[in-house]
Amino acid sequence: MTFAERVLAFFRQLTPPDIPLPEGFSWLFPYDQEETKRVMALFYRRFYADEHPRAFVFGINPGRFGAGVTGVPFTDPIRLEADGGIPNAFSKRPELSAQFVWEVVRAFGGPNSFFRHFYLTALLPLGFTCRGRNINYYDDPQLLRAVGPFLRWNIRTQMAFGARRHAALCLGEGKNAQVLRQINAENGLFERILSVPHPRWIMQYDRKRRAYWVEQYLQALHALQSE
Repeated sequence: MTFAERVLAFFRQLTPPDIPLPEGFSWLFPYDQEETKRVMALFYRRFYADEHPRAFVFGINPGRFGAGVTGVPFTDPIRLEADGGIPNAFSKRPELSAQFVWEVVRAFGGPNSFFRHFYLTALLPLGFTCRGRNINYYDDPQLLRAVGPFLRWNIRTQMAFGARRHAALCLGEGKNAQVLRQINAENGLFERILSVPHPRWIMQYDRKRRAYWVEQYLQALHALQSE
């Protein structure tokens, strides 16, 4: 079974776990939508149709305008079509993190080169909304406690797709990195965890230095690739 088919099999069987969420919180679950399933199959079979292991790059959880629509981490409908070459019927609304990540993908040499070496994923495969807003899994202490076992299961299960265990890259130097490092210390999943600022932080607070941050990402990715 190829890397692509392992990914697709995982998301085909994935359902929101039977976990009581804090009041007002809802799961963001795009994987039962026909267009999402269609473009995911095209994307993963285009870029992951082999058995090569990849270095894992972890985000937080899907957001409403990126993976919460397309099913592909850090990929909004615009980037999916313009950069991934996959036309889609989604509303072409941009997403900040996707804009930055795909700048990095292009700077690395394009999607064929990038995805040959790296697997973009997230500590949680499902996102959350509350009162119409994106929510990160760590934004609420009750939510973090509730999804902890699901988060650990997700990382271990996705690593079986074909993870290089020498190191992983965490997108986010704060709470996301803290959670991943704690889990890694408890379970010995990777030899080392590298981290860079989250794309959303860069685009929201330091956009003028975007070229600098693209270079920082490239350095981290090359370090990950060479270990």
